Amino acid sequence: MTQGPVLIVGAGHAGFQVAASLRQHGFGGRIALINDEAHLPYQRPPLSKAYLKGTGGPDSLMFRPDKFYRDQNIELITDRAIAIDRGARKLDLASASSLDYGHLVLATGARNRLLDIPNANLPDVRYLRILDDSEDLRRRIASSKHVVVIGAGFIGLEFAATARIKGLEVDVVELASRVMARAVTAEVSEYFQGRHRAAGIRIHLGVQVTGIEADGGKVTGVSFSDGRHIAADLVVVGVGVLPNVELAADAGLPVASGIIVNEQLLTADPNISAIGDCALFESPRFGGSLRLESVQNATDHARCVAARLTGDAKTYDGQPWFWSDQGDDKLQIAGLTTGYDQVVMRGDPAQKAFSAFCYKAGRLVGIESINRAGDHMFGRRLFGMDRSIEPAQAADPGFDLKSALA
Repeated sequence: MTQGPVLIVGAGHAGFQVAASLRQHGFGGRIALINDEAHLPYQRPPLSKAYLKGTGGPDSLMFRPDKFYRDQNIELITDRAIAIDRGARKLDLASASSLDYGHLVLATGARNRLLDIPNANLPDVRYLRILDDSEDLRRRIASSKHVVVIGAGFIGLEFAATARIKGLEVDVVELASRVMARAVTAEVSEYFQGRHRAAGIRIHLGVQVTGIEADGGKVTGVSFSDGRHIAADLVVVGVGVLPNVELAADAGLPVASGIIVNEQLLTADPNISAIGDCALFESPRFGGSLRLESVQNATDHARCVAARLTGDAKTYDGQPWFWSDQGDDKLQIAGLTTGYDQVVMRGDPAQKAFSAFCYKAGRLVGIESINRAGDHMFGRRLFGMDRSIEPAQAADPGFDLKSALA
């Protein structure tokens, strides 16, 4: 069991869960949660969906009310960590104060990748990552008529669907040849392209935004690499994120496409862990290093570290899963579908309910489900049991998936 205070940098899903799980495991020492936002720790997924539609206020997003932190003796410190003194085990804050730690948990998350094109810094060019971003976009949606969304990943499409429901004209621009190309199969991309277009969203594939047009500081449109121009009074950018590794790197910890940690989520310093979106972790399950951006990954990492700090050290072996709500459709993914070589369809896209079972060398590696929650839960349970089913079984509508779990 760790000795001394536990400091947690970052109060998203990962940071909050470490603090809560430490108390659940009986840790009695000091826990301080350093948060650089002036809000109680909150959920992020609704920011591009339900919350953006205008349902509920900030309190509806909070993990727990303020009383929870008082009752659990978890200190909430609104400040920004700027440096780690590993020798002295001190964390320096922007307020010029410093905190001692017995163990430091870096849950620093990720930040938006910024555009580097003319006029990208105008006020009407927005990003969506934190609560203040969503609050700002709620106001802008109410006064805007035409939005161009740059990037057709999860966040871009979730925002686009919400903006269309709110009555805006919406154009989505994507450099790749299909939407969500890095995350889902071609079959699922094709379905969502059709659904968004049917809702009146114009999707432009294989083209790049080369500039943002403006008049007196107000956005008037965007220009494309193929010479076209589209009018707009709002631009929303969703072109990926960058992990926040600088605090670790400046302290001499190894980083790559994330803060490098081992199978137990420890950095090269035994007194420092890294978890969630910022962590590049060794995965025995997948035979390599992974950095995943998901609520599941963040919370499961946190529980693993809290258990280790209270005397129950284990290799992290979480099973990935993801979701995205776009308009009336729910996409759920169990497993990791990267590197698949065969896709088997189950269900009917025409009925707006189907799953893509993804195989690699004959073994099921992931299931992408649209409006078929049962298939998703089956996949999570099956992968948790380290089992597979044959492609012919997945393709057979008469095959009882539950029989594979017996």
